[in-house]
Amino acid sequence: MKNQEIFRKSIEKSHSYIEYRTLLKSLLSQGKSSGSEQSEALLHYSELNDTRMNRLDKTISIPTENVEKLKQLENEQIWLVISEGWCGDAAQILPVINKMAEQNTKINLRIVFRDENDELMQLFLTNGTRSIPKLIVLDKDTLEFITDFGPRPNGAKKLILDYKAQHGIVDETAKTELQLWYLHDKGLSTQNEILEAIETKLLSQKSLE
Repeated sequence: MKNQEIFRKSIEKSHSYIEYRTLLKSLLSQGKSSGSEQSEALLHYSELNDTRMNRLDKTISIPTENVEKLKQLENEQIWLVISEGWCGDAAQILPVINKMAEQNTKINLRIVFRDENDELMQLFLTNGTRSIPKLIVLDKDTLEFITDFGPRPNGAKKLILDYKAQHGIVDETAKTELQLWYLHDKGLSTQNEILEAIETKLLSQKSLE
C-alpha cells in the first residue's frame, strides 16, 4: 500500500484538537485511558496529562518571530499527529502544536490514536519502537510527505538518553526530570525544531524546481 493511501485512511479516522481532548475526557469519566491496554498506571498518567494540557492550553505562547514564520507557509498542510492520552510527551507537545496550527488557516491539525493506526505508526518508528507523539507534515492536496517531528525535542531526548546511560533505566525520577525540562522550555524547542524541519524541506524542494 502506498504511503499516501495509509495517510488518507488515517486522516479519515482523525480528530480535531478539541475532539481529541473531549474524547480523552469522556474516557476518563468512565475510568479509562485511551489505547488498547488498560491499567491503573495508564489511567493515572492520563489524568495527570489532562490537567497538564488544561494548563498548557492557557499558558503556551508563540513568539512573534515564530508566528511570522508560520504565517509565511504558502501551501495548505495537514499536520497529522500520532498520540495517546497516557503519553506524557504528547501532553507536553500537543498543546504547543495546536497553538502553532492556530496561527495559519492553511494548517489543518488532525490527531489519531496510535493503537488504532498501526499501519501509520509502522512508517514512523523510532529506533524500531512505536514512540509517540509523532507529527507528520503533509501537503494537503497531494498527501505528499514533507517532514516529521518527534517523539521529543532534542534537549528532552538528550536528558533521557543521559539518564538511561547513568542509571540503566527510565524510572519515575527520570520522568519527573523530563516534565521539569518541558516546564522550563515553555514549548520553544518544539516550535523551533518543527519550523526548522519544515523550512529546510521546503527550501530543498524549491532548489530542485
